[in-house]
Amino acid sequence: MTTQGGTRVPTSESAHRPARWVRTRLRANPLAALLMAALAFVTVFLAAAFPRVTDRGADAALQDFVRQKGINQTSLQTTSKTMEDDKAVDLDRVQQEITGAIGEQLTLLPSGQAYGARALAERGMRNPGYVRIAEKYTDPVLGLLYVHDLASRVTLTDGTWPTPGSIGGRLPIVLDKKAAETIHINLGDTIDNGVEGSGTMRSTVVVGFYRVNDPLDPFWDDLGCPARACLRTPPGHEHWMTTGFVDGGSLPALARWGSSAENFWRLPVDTSSLHADRLDHTRGVLSSFLTGRDATAMAGLTGRLDLHTSSGLPDILSRANDRYQASLPLSTIGPAGVAGVATVVLFLAAALTTDRRTAEVQLLRARGGSLAGVARRLIGEGLVTVLPAAVLGTVLALVLLPSPRWDHSVLAALVATLIALLAFPARAALLWARRGPTGGRRRLVGELAVLAVTAAAVAEVRRRGVGTGAGLDPLLVAAPLLLAVTGGLLLARIEPVLVGRLAALAGRGRGLIGFLGLARAARDTTGRRRPSVLPLLALLIAVTTTGFGANVLDTVDHVRTRAARIATGGDISVSLPDYSTLSDSFLKAAAALPGVRASTGAWVEPKARFVDADQDFIDTYLVVVEPTAYAEIARTLGVGEFDPAKLAGAPGGQDTPVPALFSRSLAKRLAAGPAAVRTPNGNDLHTTVAGIVTATPALPDPGKPFVVVPADPSWARLPDVKQANKWFAVGDVDPEQVRTVLRNNGGAQPTGIAKLIGDSAVEAGKASHGLPAGYTVHSSQETTAALADDPLQHAAGRLFWYAAAAGAGYALLAVLLTLFRAAPDRTAVLARLRTMGLRPRQGLALIITEALPQTLAAAVGGGLVAASAVALLGGAFDISTLVGARVGEIVTPSLLPVLLPTVGLALLVGLAVVAETLVAGRRQIATELRAGEQS
Repeated sequence: MTTQGGTRVPTSESAHRPARWVRTRLRANPLAALLMAALAFVTVFLAAAFPRVTDRGADAALQDFVRQKGINQTSLQTTSKTMEDDKAVDLDRVQQEITGAIGEQLTLLPSGQAYGARALAERGMRNPGYVRIAEKYTDPVLGLLYVHDLASRVTLTDGTWPTPGSIGGRLPIVLDKKAAETIHINLGDTIDNGVEGSGTMRSTVVVGFYRVNDPLDPFWDDLGCPARACLRTPPGHEHWMTTGFVDGGSLPALARWGSSAENFWRLPVDTSSLHADRLDHTRGVLSSFLTGRDATAMAGLTGRLDLHTSSGLPDILSRANDRYQASLPLSTIGPAGVAGVATVVLFLAAALTTDRRTAEVQLLRARGGSLAGVARRLIGEGLVTVLPAAVLGTVLALVLLPSPRWDHSVLAALVATLIALLAFPARAALLWARRGPTGGRRRLVGELAVLAVTAAAVAEVRRRGVGTGAGLDPLLVAAPLLLAVTGGLLLARIEPVLVGRLAALAGRGRGLIGFLGLARAARDTTGRRRPSVLPLLALLIAVTTTGFGANVLDTVDHVRTRAARIATGGDISVSLPDYSTLSDSFLKAAAALPGVRASTGAWVEPKARFVDADQDFIDTYLVVVEPTAYAEIARTLGVGEFDPAKLAGAPGGQDTPVPALFSRSLAKRLAAGPAAVRTPNGNDLHTTVAGIVTATPALPDPGKPFVVVPADPSWARLPDVKQANKWFAVGDVDPEQVRTVLRNNGGAQPTGIAKLIGDSAVEAGKASHGLPAGYTVHSSQETTAALADDPLQHAAGRLFWYAAAAGAGYALLAVLLTLFRAAPDRTAVLARLRTMGLRPRQGLALIITEALPQTLAAAVGGGLVAASAVALLGGAFDISTLVGARVGEIVTPSLLPVLLPTVGLALLVGLAVVAETLVAGRRQIATELRAGEQS
C-alpha cells in the first residue's frame, strides 16, 4: 500500500508472505546440500565414465588387433581382367570411382593405397650367366607389375624409366639393383623368358635399376619381391625370384607376356576408424562390398562387369568380436560391483538425511501437508542440488573420455541421477507409510526370496558351463553380486547374535569399554536389536567383487606363465635346424649359467615311425633325453611327470628293448605286444613300456604321438641319431646369456641352401639376434611378455582396478555415513561417560570397539563370499582371451588375491574410523558437554 506522499506501507499480506521452501532449506543447512551435490556429482560422473572407459579400451584393443594383421589382410582387394585397350588413365579413373563408393561407408587409409596391373604368370630367366642355386640349375624367376606412382617410392640409380610399348619386341622393365647383383643381371640385358604359345620369343630388356626407399614399408607386402632377390625353397627346386616394373602404357604387352594379367586396386581400411560397438555394422558393409548390393553397384559404376572384391577383414573382425565378447563378463563385473556399492551408499545418505529431518517432515504432515505436496518439496530440493551436479558430472565424463558412443553413458548417468534424486523422498515416504512397528516376517520373506534367486542363478550358471562368447551374459555378471547380497543379508542376521554373545562374555570381565562397545555394536542407532544391513552390504559387495576380480587376474597371470613355460618346454630352450647339432661345449657352458636348476640336451626326430607288434606303423616323434634332468624339467612344468629310474637303460645288444615313455595316443597299439621305433634311415629301436604320459616338455602339443627314450643306450643302437638338436632348462635364466653362449659355442655353421635362407631372412628384416639361420632361443619370460602384450587384456585389468578403487572409496564412505548417522547418540553417551571419569583414550577405544565388529565381519564375510563365488562360478569363465592363448584351466580359489583386498579394505576402514573420531569426535563431545551454558 502506498500513501499520497509516496510512502510504501507494508500490508499484513506482504509482510507475512512465506519464503520459498527450497531456498530456506538450502540456507538452513548449506553443508548438507553441498555434500549431497558432491556425492551426486561423483556418482553420476563414474556412472557415465565407466561405459566410456570400456568403449575406449575395447576400441584400442580392436584397432591394435586388426593393425597387427598387416595392410594386406586389412584391405579391400579389387581386381578385374586387364583388357587389350587398358591404359594407366583407365586404372586412375576406376581408382577414383571405387574409392569414392567405398569411402562413403568405410574410412580408407590414403597412405597404403596401391593400384596397377600384374602378370598372372611368372617367367623363368633363361640367360646362361644368371645365378642358379647349388646343382639343381633351376632358372631364376621374374614377375612383372605396373604400379601407379612407383617413382615416389623408389629411387632410380642407373639407366632410365621404362617407356610405353616395346623396344624391338622386347618389353622394357626396371629392376631392383640388389636383386640384379644377386642374380647377375646387367643393365641393358635382354632377358630370355621363353617362348609364347605362338612360337614368338617372350623377352624383356632391363632399361634401369632402382633402389626401394623403404624396403620394410608395408606398402610392398603383396607386390611380389621388389626390394631384393627372394629365395624360394621348394625341395629340389630352390631358386631366386624378383619383381620388375613396366610403364603404364605397356598393359596390353604385360598381359601378353604373362599370358594374362589382372588390374588390381588395394584399398586399406583405416584401423583407427573401427569401433567395437559397431562391428556388426562394419561387417555388414564389408559383406555388401564383397558379394552384395554394393559389389553389383561398383561393377556397374566402373563399367567392368568382372570387377571382384575380396578381403580378409571380415574374418579378422569376427575373431576380434569373439575376443571382445569373451572378455565382456570379466570386464563388467567390476563396474557392476561399483554400481551396487554406490546404490547402497546413496540409500545410506538418504537414511542419514531422513534421521536428521524426521521431526521436520512429521511436523509438515501434522500441519496438513499432503503426501504429494511434501514429496514435491523434497524432490524440489533434490532438483536444485542433485540435478546441476549430475549434469556437470555427465558433461565432464563425455568431454574427458571422448568416444563415439554416448547412449550407454547417458543412460547410466540418468539412472544414477534418478537414484540420487529419489532416494530421500522414497525413504521419507516409507517412513510415512509405517503406522507402527514392523515385524520381521516381511523381511524374512524378502531375504528368502533373494536366497532363492541367488541359488537359481548360481545353479543355472554352473549348469551351462563355460560361456560360448555369444555376448554379455547378465546372469553371469549378476551371480557374484547376488552372492554378495545374500552373504550380506545372512551376515546381518548372524552378526548381532555373535556380537551380543561377545558382549555378554566381555561383561563378565572387569573392563567397561569392551562390553559397552560390543553391546552398542549389536544394536543400531535407535537401540533396536537389529543393526542396519546397508553398511554391511556396501562393504560386502566391495570386498566380494574386488576379491573375485583379483582372483581372476591372479589365475590369468599364473595360467599365462604356465602356458608360456609349456610352449617353451621349460623356462628356456634352444632349437636347431636339421643340419646342425649342439656341441658339448655349449651343453656344458649352458648348464653352468647362473639360475639354471636343471638342463638337458635332447634329440627330437620328427620323422620317426612307431611300429607295433602287427607291423602297423604310425608317424611319431622320437625324443632322446637324459632321464634324470628331463624328469626334473617335467616335474617343474607339471607336464608328463615320470620316475627317471623307470628309464634307466639296461646294457645289451642291438635287439635288447629300451625302456620308453609313450604318449596316450599310442597306448592302444601297445596292447598287441612289443613295439619298436624306426628312424628315417630304417634303423629300429626295440622298446618296452616304462610309462604312459599325456604330454612331454619337448612336445607341448598333446595331439602329436611321441616316444621318449633314454640317451645312453639309444646312442649306441641308433647310429643315425645325432647327439642333441634341442636343449631344455628350468630356472631363472637370462635368454641373452644363452644366446651369447650359443653364438660362442654353436654347432656346425650353415652352408649352401641353409646359409642362403639365413641371409635372405636377415635381408627381409627378420630378427635373428646374431644367430645362424634356424638357431632359436625360446624364453618363457619373453613368451609370457608377448602373450600379455595385448591391449584387450590391459583394458580389462585397468577397468577392474579402477572399479576396485571406486568400490573401496564407496565402501569407506558407507562406513563414514554410518558413523555420522550414529554420531548424536554416540556423542551423548561419551559425554555422559566423560562426566563419570572416562578418559579420551578410552573414548577412542570405545568407538573403535563399536565399529570394529561390523568392519571385521564384512571383511571376513566378503573374503569368504569371494572365495565361494570363485569356487561356484569360476568354471563358467573362459580366461583364454585374457591369457593370450587357448587354455583349458578354470578360475580356482586362491588365498592371497582374496586376502590382500580384504585386509586392505579393513585397514582402510579402521583408519577412517580413527580419523573421524580424532577430528570430529572431540569437538562433538565438547559441544555436548557445554549444552545449556548459554541458556
